[in-house]
Amino acid sequence: MGPTMKNMKLKNRIIKAKKSKFGPTLVALILVSMAVVSCNNDDEASSVDCSGTTVPFTELNTIIQSSCAKNSSCHGSDSGNGPGPLLTYSQIYSARSEIRTAVANGSMPQGSSLSSNDKNSILCWIENGATNN
Repeated sequence: MGPTMKNMKLKNRIIKAKKSKFGPTLVALILVSMAVVSCNNDDEASSVDCSGTTVPFTELNTIIQSSCAKNSSCHGSDSGNGPGPLLTYSQIYSARSEIRTAVANGSMPQGSSLSSNDKNSILCWIENGATNN
């Protein structure tokens, strides 16, 4: 259910709550719920539409190697950071959830940023099954 539908349902609850004997309390609770829903939709805003988008692993790997694994102190061969080294398909696949979170919230790569195209490529590769194609 999208954010608009959630907000419509919450607004309908406010109208019903105003008519009940607990109206002010219910209205306050519903408004707090709406704020929480709004905050939780930040992750949805950082997601992209990946339908019809196929990102080959070779493209993704180029991005990871140049942005994440280029020096061993980040996610190179000697890395102990986060998911560790990101040098092989197996390592990257195993870390895909952590990678998605870090890329979506902008916390990685540290000290630099990804282009929108690179960010979308990473997110779509993960969203579409993280295949070794």
